[in-house]
Amino acid sequence: MSQAVAPRGLTARQRRMIAGGSIGTLMEYYDYYLYGLASAAVFPAVFFSTDNPVMAQLSSFATFAVGFLLRPLGGIIWGIVGDRMGRKPVLMITVVGMGLATTGIGLIPPDQQIGVIAPILLILCRMFQGFFVGGEMGGAATMVVENAPTGKHGLYGAFLISGAGIANMVSGGLMAALGLTPGSWFIEWGWRIPFVFSIVLAVIAILLRRKLEESDEFVQTQTLQLAAAGKKANPLIEVFRHPKNAIMGILIGLPQSIAGYVILTYGLGFMVTNKHLPAWMGFAGTMMVGLLQIFVAPLWGHISDRIGRRTVYIIGCLGFAAMVYPAFALFTTGNMWLIWLGQILGFVVFGVAMQATLSTMLVEMFDAEARTTGVNIGYQFSNTLGGGFAPLICAALVAAAGGAFWPVVVYSAVIAIIGVVATLVASIRPDVEGAGRLHELAATRAR
Repeated sequence: MSQAVAPRGLTARQRRMIAGGSIGTLMEYYDYYLYGLASAAVFPAVFFSTDNPVMAQLSSFATFAVGFLLRPLGGIIWGIVGDRMGRKPVLMITVVGMGLATTGIGLIPPDQQIGVIAPILLILCRMFQGFFVGGEMGGAATMVVENAPTGKHGLYGAFLISGAGIANMVSGGLMAALGLTPGSWFIEWGWRIPFVFSIVLAVIAILLRRKLEESDEFVQTQTLQLAAAGKKANPLIEVFRHPKNAIMGILIGLPQSIAGYVILTYGLGFMVTNKHLPAWMGFAGTMMVGLLQIFVAPLWGHISDRIGRRTVYIIGCLGFAAMVYPAFALFTTGNMWLIWLGQILGFVVFGVAMQATLSTMLVEMFDAEARTTGVNIGYQFSNTLGGGFAPLICAALVAAAGGAFWPVVVYSAVIAIIGVVATLVASIRPDVEGAGRLHELAATRAR
């Protein structure tokens, strides 16, 4: 999927790594952004029909948050499997699970037909979706970055977020096009088509991932463990043998986790519920954001190879915090072009800088024997604590403020500052020849 923007001179193996990793990230973001868009503009009417639109939206965003609760568990379980058995098996399983769960959501009857069973089925599908998504980023980021040339980890890792851009474009584009159809047909049937389409993406992912190969570093580390101790280390124990980076990874990920969900997901809900604007307008903006993200992500990745991952991520944190107020001010105008400008300023410029840098930075914060687990812990816990609850928190804050959006600005700024401090404190392995390990391999220590 991302080969269209990949640099020339890639080997066949590197192309497989980029394509195989990016298709999973595409599915992860497609499933979650699609759910976010639907939870803002569709699910309140389909699964939480009530005379109180604010309560319906809060209930819908609550199911959005529920999907994140199993992501940390999935991240730990699939991370351990990936670090002990290999990343490829995990990456095959997770795309199938994500595809089935998302497709299932598209097949649930509305609450007016089956009553309370409808939201219960929605929550169950959402939880399964979260469990399988939990193992995706750690395996994909680890495999892509480990196979990247020295000095270009940032560029290669950022192609995963190009996959996320394609997901934004496809999910937003489908919802925008279907949203232009008669309202009753869209609410009853139209919104379901993008969800069922997820199974097609799963099949494509399986075809792209069937020839993935484990990295030399991973194979060598496993060989050393077996030779020295006769067994492989427990990745979870290895992650917390040096707990600083595990904790910092969670805190670092918080601002990038809320960026898209504050600007694109809650922003859409704010426009529809508070400003009574048509949902297709926000969907179309999300599509344009995704198109730009495909190209902006590798650019930020390349810049991070030049000036450092830490510097780019801090720029992203501070820039995002500064852009939340202008973005929501533009949303309140009701002008289509200004709304799209707000989505681009609020997310593409600095939000993508964080997303394009985070996965590579997390990979460089852990050694090979526990890398998938470490990346998953940082990425999935931060997404659960940050992104999962961001739309619900924003909706509650704005409701408490009588419709004013200034609390969202304050909330975003606080999270961004936490990310900056954690980025400064974390230990990150340099992307240079002979960089070595962050810590001595436990199995080779003198006994």
